[in-house]
Amino acid sequence: MGYFRKNIEAMEGYSPGEQPQGQEYIKLNTNENPYPPSPNVLKAINRETGASIRLYPSPMANPLRRKAAEVYGVKEENVLAGNGADDLLSILVRSFVATGDLVVLPIPTYTLYDTLIAIQEGETLKIPLTEDFGIPEGFAIKEARLTFLANPNSPSGIFTPVERVADFAGELEGVLVVDEAYVDFAEGSAISLINEYPNIVVLRTFSKSFSLAGMRIGLAFADHELIEGMTKVKDSYNLNRLSIAAATAALDDISWMEDNVGKVKKTRDALSVSITRLGFKVYPSQSNFVLASIPGRNLRGIYEELKRGGILVRYFDTPRLRDCIRITVGTDSEISRLLDALQGILEK
Repeated sequence: MGYFRKNIEAMEGYSPGEQPQGQEYIKLNTNENPYPPSPNVLKAINRETGASIRLYPSPMANPLRRKAAEVYGVKEENVLAGNGADDLLSILVRSFVATGDLVVLPIPTYTLYDTLIAIQEGETLKIPLTEDFGIPEGFAIKEARLTFLANPNSPSGIFTPVERVADFAGELEGVLVVDEAYVDFAEGSAISLINEYPNIVVLRTFSKSFSLAGMRIGLAFADHELIEGMTKVKDSYNLNRLSIAAATAALDDISWMEDNVGKVKKTRDALSVSITRLGFKVYPSQSNFVLASIPGRNLRGIYEELKRGGILVRYFDTPRLRDCIRITVGTDSEISRLLDALQGILEK
């Protein structure tokens, strides 16, 4: 007799991108920022490493919530902080999904959604994206308890206009989760919609644009009643003192982030042009990565050859994505090495 719940024994766990140990790679597989965080972030972390480290952090990460409210033009009561956006996703699913409840998501998208729904024994309805990875008509299923929309989506990088997001929220009786992990690399945000639609939760992360993946910091923006309910579900001290200080300092020096985002976007556009010239189809990304395809060709071999050459990209072994690789936008020198390696592989 097994110890685990039957659904836990039967499910597959989430598989994150490779994080190699002991070997140097050019890492273009997990959408980390190639540039460092603001120097003010490091100073803020250092200030917190003294005697105060013996004390619990603010249970609600209030210094961060106040700064986020100021920066994003909302009230503090509209903000919840988490141990990365993944923590907030877990809180959302545990808050709104019971056994058998309907949860809707597009496919392909961020696969952690699937895992969290399976843990709660929710019923998942996966709606295939269009041929060009857009959200299809009929995506909003009125009776769904929870609907996930990563915007821009991963792994495609496609951005859904905010006006259409608003339409979805208006059609739904349940909660719409707009996961804006990559939105600083895009044009537009749904945060302003929380004032009009009480069923929208917008998620942000500090892992991508703010270069703080190692600190695990996320924010949720929503109507105060949703935030109050989600607070009942979160861990009592879900964000540590160092992360609170780091994120608050990052928001206080937002121009540093914006400068780095500008560099990433410039390199992204150049990468898209160059890889197209090599014969790939490149989807129009508004993220810090591009999805590149050779239609009809399984690209596992290209992924493996790049890895042997010390370059990691992301390959997804699913029917819709086997002819694709997802490439994180690195520095110009890293992308130059990638392009040289790809050209050599394709010329064999």
